[in-house]
Order: sequence, then structure tokens, then C-alpha cells
Amino acid sequence: MNPRRILVVIGHPILNSFNHELARAYAAAAEASGGEVRIRDLAEDFVGSPTSREQLRARPDAYAHLEASVAEDIADLHWAEHVVIFFPQWWGTYPAVLTNWIDRTFLAGDAFRYGEGARWTKLLGGRTARLVMTHDTPGFYNLLAYRDAAVVALRTATLGYCGVRTVGVHRFSPLKGSTQQTRQRWLTTMAGLGDRDGRVDGLPRNDKALAAEAIG
Repeated sequence: MNPRRILVVIGHPILNSFNHELARAYAAAAEASGGEVRIRDLAEDFVGSPTSREQLRARPDAYAHLEASVAEDIADLHWAEHVVIFFPQWWGTYPAVLTNWIDRTFLAGDAFRYGEGARWTKLLGGRTARLVMTHDTPGFYNLLAYRDAAVVALRTATLGYCGVRTVGVHRFSPLKGSTQQTRQRWLTTMAGLGDRDGRVDGLPRNDKALAAEAIG
């Protein structure tokens, strides 16, 4: 059997953040269990925001008008069977580097295709995703005041819109003031998920069964 293809996206603009530690723990375990992992660290190579409408559109395998790094990001997204996005909650959503990666990677005509009226075609079907968010806001307040906006936007307005099914959402909080023991427990949790996702038959198929995985 072919190894599970996993794209890990680190949506934190500062190198060596705790999001990086979580991502490394997940990726190492996924590779150890047989998965093939590619890591996109958005702190290392920030591509500028779109400056033309052409940069928001593409046809499959037609990326010559885009920067080489953007075309590589799109190719990695199509390569992946499973996408895991790590990010901190900032101002109720997520950092600009992650927004920019979405803007430059999920292109009309390639990730989705507009139809007539309110209809559209999802072009990234058959893929799954996990969302891993760190934050300091108490869980009840995040839901009450922010309506869990970061997760809803990613799960529904981005991934779901393009056909990617989110199978797990994991919230680690409060990060500020957390002890080393707590952080180690969180790292162990991510390693366990990486170990399972890396196995060819390890990805869960039942969304409801994953509801209990949310942390925070």
C-alpha cells in the first residue's frame, strides 16, 4: 500500500512557536507510523498578498502565471490526502500568514469552480483535514463572544467550500501561563494523532466519533 500523504501547514508567523512544537510532534509520529509528510512553515517563506485578479484564479496544472513558491503550495495541496493546519487564534481568527496562504493557494478554477447563481463545484473532494488551534481565550467565551469564528471559517468557508472534510478540531488553551507538564501532555496528544493519521487505515471516517477529541 502507498503511504498516507499528509500536508502539515504551520500558520504562525514566528519561528519556533509552540505551534511549531505541536506540528513537529505530529509530523514525526506520522512519519514513524508510515506516513509521507510535507511541512509548509509559513514563518519561513512569506509570499506577498495578491495584487491582481489573475493571482486568484487558475486551472488545474496551469500555474505558469503564479510565483514558483505559490505553484509549489498548490501542488502540495493537490498531492495531499490529509491536511493538518496548526495556528494560534489572534483577534478571534488567525494570523495574516495563514489568511494569505489560503488566498494564494485555494484558487477559483483549481480548488473550486463557480457555477450559475449560487452553485459551485468542489474540486478538492476526497481529502480530509484537522485543525489545531492554540489560544488563551476561555472556551466558553470563545464560543459565546467569537462564535468560534476561526474554526468555522476554516472548516466551512474554506475547506468545506472546496470539498475537504474536517475530521477533527483540537483546541489547546490557555496557552499563556501553561505549565511544562501541560504542554508535554498536549504534545503527546498530537503525537498520538500523528501516529494514527500516518497509518494507511488510520484516518477516521466518522465525524461524530471525533467530537470528543476537541480539547479546551
